[in-house]
Amino acid sequence: MLKKRPTIRDHSAEANLFARRAFVGFIFVVLLIGMLIMNVYHLQVKEYDKYQTRSNENRIKLIPVAPNRGLIYDRNGVLLAENRPVYNLEVVPEDVDDLEQNLADVSQLLNISDIQQNEFLENIRKQRRFKSQVLKARLNEQEVAIFSVNQHKFPGFSIEARLARHYPFGDTLTHALGYVARLNKKELSELESANLATNYRATHDYGKLGIEKFYERLLHGTVGSQRVEVNNRGRIIRTLNTITPTPGEDLVLTLDVGLQQIAQHALKDARGAIVVMDPKDGGILALYSNPSYDPNLFVHGISGQNYRKLLNPDRPLINRATQGSYAPASTVKPHLAILGLEEGIVTEQTKVWDPGFFQIPNVKHKWRDWKRWGHGHVDVYQAIEESCDTYYYRIAYRAGITKISNFMAQFGFGDLSGIDIHEETSAIMPTVEWKKERFKENWWPGDTISVGIGQGYWTATPIQIANAVTILVNKGVHRQPHLVQVTKQDNDINQLFTEEKKPVELKNPNHWRIALKAMHNTVSKTTGTAHKAFKGVDYDPAGKTGTAQVVSIAQGEKYDASKLNERHRDNAIYTGFAPYDDPRIVVAVVVENQGAGSSVAAPVARQLMDYYFSAYPLDKTVNDTSEL
Repeated sequence: MLKKRPTIRDHSAEANLFARRAFVGFIFVVLLIGMLIMNVYHLQVKEYDKYQTRSNENRIKLIPVAPNRGLIYDRNGVLLAENRPVYNLEVVPEDVDDLEQNLADVSQLLNISDIQQNEFLENIRKQRRFKSQVLKARLNEQEVAIFSVNQHKFPGFSIEARLARHYPFGDTLTHALGYVARLNKKELSELESANLATNYRATHDYGKLGIEKFYERLLHGTVGSQRVEVNNRGRIIRTLNTITPTPGEDLVLTLDVGLQQIAQHALKDARGAIVVMDPKDGGILALYSNPSYDPNLFVHGISGQNYRKLLNPDRPLINRATQGSYAPASTVKPHLAILGLEEGIVTEQTKVWDPGFFQIPNVKHKWRDWKRWGHGHVDVYQAIEESCDTYYYRIAYRAGITKISNFMAQFGFGDLSGIDIHEETSAIMPTVEWKKERFKENWWPGDTISVGIGQGYWTATPIQIANAVTILVNKGVHRQPHLVQVTKQDNDINQLFTEEKKPVELKNPNHWRIALKAMHNTVSKTTGTAHKAFKGVDYDPAGKTGTAQVVSIAQGEKYDASKLNERHRDNAIYTGFAPYDDPRIVVAVVVENQGAGSSVAAPVARQLMDYYFSAYPLDKTVNDTSEL
């Protein structure tokens, strides 16, 4: 069998094939290099401005800087809400070699719980490691000192300070000032809707209640910024320029913190509310609701345990001065007397026989007077001085609910007072339509009789009672109640609340004099219900007591507080002003379930007036807050 001979290789053909392949490869490389050069030209020449701008945007960052919140002062310049430095222990994770071990060691020094440690470790997993994170907030002086001594052992750990809101008077002013707390998602959404979210980019706190909430925009200020250069990892290399934030405006209130403290002391442990007004401008001198609570608990986030303590039957979270609805009782009798005079139901000389009860014709039910044997023949002055119920039953029956409601609405009953806090209720000034809508029932004449002595369906807030008396002493002039007098920023001072509402006009202006004179007699005459409480004062007060039933007493039965549940006992109410000939202060006091207005609420009002006239003697002008 013949062997196959190997084919002779053609070296010339192989060389030509290699040359062709090399040429194709060379052309391909040249094309790629050409494309690369064209792309570089496009990027570096044609699109230079565009990519330079984008590069700068990636390299330069704007960091928002929070403004300092405006301060709040009382009318005499006493600081009520301030910004205090708070010391936090912070950590830069990438600067710590063994984070968990260092965390355990520092926790032993500063008593940081396992829960806090775990929360911290969880949080830093969501953040960049070169950013500082808070490990423990609000260190006290001892903790700051302990860590400072041992700081050399913990590289990457440091104590940083920031300003936080603080209320030096604690629970004395809570319901007026309110408080700030951490900005939540709902509030942020509202800010975004109002195109204000950018002004809160660096802000943690937001006004939640009271003055802090109502004047949030003024108090907050305007955010600033730092323009910084960062590297490819986001670390700041240098600061290019800074726009200083504009601090919030300072507020000067009409409140007198000394008078506020007297209000707190006077109520002691009793539930109730006090409103003190300046009738000349509507400024609120004191606004206190009891019980209260410390607003500082909320600033840094209240614990579940502390919050649950506030959810008790005494309802400390409610501002009783503006949200508490009480039957105004006899405190509205001066206003009802004016209505009776205006409608010709009674005159200054009219005397009504009071046998101790009132009956609607052909009705057996008796509406009794507080004095079971009656007051005898009484005129308009005695009816107010001695608080004769029967006199007002008669006025209410003849006037009817519609005239009563329309007249009292002019004094602010059944409507918001307009005070500059959001926490307010309108209470109830009943009408025929209101009862029909609320209870699906008709209005009966008997309903009107109870309204005639400030009872029944009629409810009012302490601020409404004070406002109604302020309108009365101003003879119809309506000055809006307010807590803030002026705002200050640098050297600029802005006066607020200088406008007046529509006045109450009477057919006969002499009727103002009659009601005011009768309120003066209530205190000055020995037969007056408030005479004992104000005996011996060196100023000239006037006022009206009230005792409001909380539960009905059956016909023929006698009220006995000892047999009733404590929360079913009468509310004590007093409203008054001083001095009589030139009123400078109006007071409204409501004390829940404590008995008669003459023996409980009136003495509280006296404490307030005693303080006021000792601080601002009659021959001395009250401090002008616009000079602060």
